[in-house]
Amino acid sequence: VQLQASGGGLVQAGESLRLSCAASGFSSDYYAIGWFRQAPGEEREAVSCISNRDISTSYADSVKGRFTIFRDNAKNTAYLQMNNLKPEDAAVYYCAAEWRGSNYGCSMIGAQYDYWGQGTQVTVSS
Repeated sequence: VQLQASGGGLVQAGESLRLSCAASGFSSDYYAIGWFRQAPGEEREAVSCISNRDISTSYADSVKGRFTIFRDNAKNTAYLQMNNLKPEDAAVYYCAAEWRGSNYGCSMIGAQYDYWGQGTQVTVSS
């Protein structure tokens, strides 16, 4: 199982970015995908997740209404569309995969995730 996150960059407040998480070695039928972020000196926090089979999604309160998680299963890639970015969104963003088997859902707890990609830096200037 491999995850490759990309799409980070430097934007101004109010602008948008789309992060990608290219996955290989597993099926979206059995794995949920989560996005997490960590700012310097802070704890890692969950941003969003999408269940196996794309049945459900979850968002942190801080990003609801601004971020959207979705998957293109034909490309085995998950995305995090981030709109109206704020300086407080600046962090290294990580995608991760959680084995769910036949249990639909996704966790907003990092310790539940089995595989992690490398991070992609998001910087938001005010």
